Amino acid sequence: MTHPSLAVFDVLPLKERLFVRARLASAPLQELAVRARGDALLDVGCGHGLLVALLAVGFPERRVVGIDPDARKIAWSAASVGRCPNVELATCTIEQLADRRPRTFDTVFVADVLYLLEPRRWPRFLTAVRTLLRKGGRLVLKEVEDDGSWRAKKALLQERLMVHLLRRTHSSGAVGFAPRRVLEDALHEARFAIEEALTVARGYTTPHVLFTAYPQSP
Repeated sequence: MTHPSLAVFDVLPLKERLFVRARLASAPLQELAVRARGDALLDVGCGHGLLVALLAVGFPERRVVGIDPDARKIAWSAASVGRCPNVELATCTIEQLADRRPRTFDTVFVADVLYLLEPRRWPRFLTAVRTLLRKGGRLVLKEVEDDGSWRAKKALLQERLMVHLLRRTHSSGAVGFAPRRVLEDALHEARFAIEEALTVARGYTTPHVLFTAYPQSP
């Protein structure tokens, strides 16, 4: 799979370029990108910066921020998409950013992050998302759902390999997928109104689920 945004990663070593292309082929990140609203965008857990590139390249009017607690991945993203004038990158957690820049973003993207956090940490994480959003802002969330299928089991095995053996992914102590109902309950408990809950399965061997949600008034 090719996309014009991939050109920014040509400066990276071959292994990292292949990683980025594999990520684009295996996850519906373009489905997230088309749900951007506004010009101030945040990608939480940006990794190598692939979603950042989809959001920023060709959209000079946007200001796209990518954060990740893994300094190694921020280094790769800084060397590639970070060279775009409308991109800002930082090594930090969402809670740290929320303390510094509340009510800054029109859309916050979270792609495959919650599964790396213990569920007890989700409320604080989602509260930070609310803090970062401007009035009328939206959350675009993608996770792999535990639907009991072989696809979910296969995806979990792959992720455990990436975290524990290859150490390509940084975990905060948990690697596990949740059923859709659990994800929906977490959003509701954090006072988000779910506008869209979409299964994205066609063309993938992983059961992706995508949500768009808005903070509810207190």
